[in-house]
Amino acid sequence: MFKINSLCAIVALLAAPLVAAQDLPETDDPPAEAVADAPPEAVSFFAGPPAEEAEPVGEPLDSVAAIVNEGIVLKSEYLETLELIVMQAEQEGWPLPPDDILEEQVLERVILNEIQLQRAEMIGLQVSDQMLNQVIAKVAARRGIAFEDLPVVLSREGIDYQNFRRQMRDDITLEQLRHIEVEQKINVSPREIENCVADVEDNVVVNSDYNLSHILLSFPEAASATQINDIVGIAQDIYERATDGADFRELAVRFSDGPSALQGGALGWMQGEQVPTVFIEILAPLSAGDVSEPFRTASSIHIVKVNAMRSAVEHSEEDQINVRHILVMPNEIIDDQTARQRVVDAHERIVAGEEFADLAKLLSDDPGSANDGGELGWAGPGTFVTEFQAAVDLLETGEMSEPFRSPFGWHIVEVLGRRVYDTTEDLKEQNCAARIRNGKLGDETQLWMRRLRDEAYIDIRM
Repeated sequence: MFKINSLCAIVALLAAPLVAAQDLPETDDPPAEAVADAPPEAVSFFAGPPAEEAEPVGEPLDSVAAIVNEGIVLKSEYLETLELIVMQAEQEGWPLPPDDILEEQVLERVILNEIQLQRAEMIGLQVSDQMLNQVIAKVAARRGIAFEDLPVVLSREGIDYQNFRRQMRDDITLEQLRHIEVEQKINVSPREIENCVADVEDNVVVNSDYNLSHILLSFPEAASATQINDIVGIAQDIYERATDGADFRELAVRFSDGPSALQGGALGWMQGEQVPTVFIEILAPLSAGDVSEPFRTASSIHIVKVNAMRSAVEHSEEDQINVRHILVMPNEIIDDQTARQRVVDAHERIVAGEEFADLAKLLSDDPGSANDGGELGWAGPGTFVTEFQAAVDLLETGEMSEPFRSPFGWHIVEVLGRRVYDTTEDLKEQNCAARIRNGKLGDETQLWMRRLRDEAYIDIRM
């Protein structure tokens, strides 16, 4: 699932025009790859001015804001992002820092996005048109708009639909990249889950929903004691300002290194089970409106504000079913008709008195259940494919189906039992795993992005 916070938050950047050499200041030579991959119109810049320069005609089309590895960030991209953030701030009432600080933050964001998109291209990560259309359809549905009507609606709002799709594709690509390179590499041990579940009971944080804002100050890689002490001092100063009545959103925009900095540090509502583990002890004594003292993690220091909170004690149950089946799969040797006939024969033998479990062990091609007499165990909603679930839904307990086809092959299935199962404990474990992973995600993402940036060639031209 991809989270699209609002339509305004993904307004597209303008298409990138060609680079005008006369707008580019003199600088050190970029890497050779930048010259090799540059468009023909830009090569004259990398190679120096031609022997005989033509008189410039009209206004330049665009200029380079930064060279990033083999790519460039155009000033138009930077200005569009800056304009978007200012527009969002006005709509949402976010305070903004002084212009020079805001411009530096926005340029850094655009550069980091370019680095990540280059990384995605390098590993072959692509977003298909089908996936893109699914996400855009959800955006349209949330606005009560039909998918096919979205281009016209966006046009009325001054948004080019093709640029909108391009920016949406970039947003999805970045989210998938972070999932592959960061989230999937975060390990959560059984011991961590066990300790977390033990803390769940009677825990005010876990049993509450929180609306939080957050300020994150990163330590430089291999930071010295002096650097760390300086950042700790800045964090303490921010905390004192916040507790003295300064606007937390303005402090976040100005000082935070976190991904939500330009949104005033807003993390929004999250369930207690989803609160990062590093926040739990900090949040326990806090009430709505309180600001935490600065607290450290491995590579950063944090300040959290509780905007609001509410009780979220839940008890969860689901309908479950226990079935057993025999599956015969067509293959290079057994065609579809032969597979069907084998299942028909098995059905007749069971009706005649033979044991279902014995025939499942003998005939079934399902390696996960054949040795267990075809039994699949208790399963909740959404476990089975549509055809299998449809056959099961027609049966009473103890009843066997007629042969039917699914994408896997031919089946017969018998319902062994039905129950209403309390999934509260299972959910606790799942939520604990998610919360532990989320607790590690912030620091791991910061470290990953820092490594990408440190390894990149960046030449700022503004």
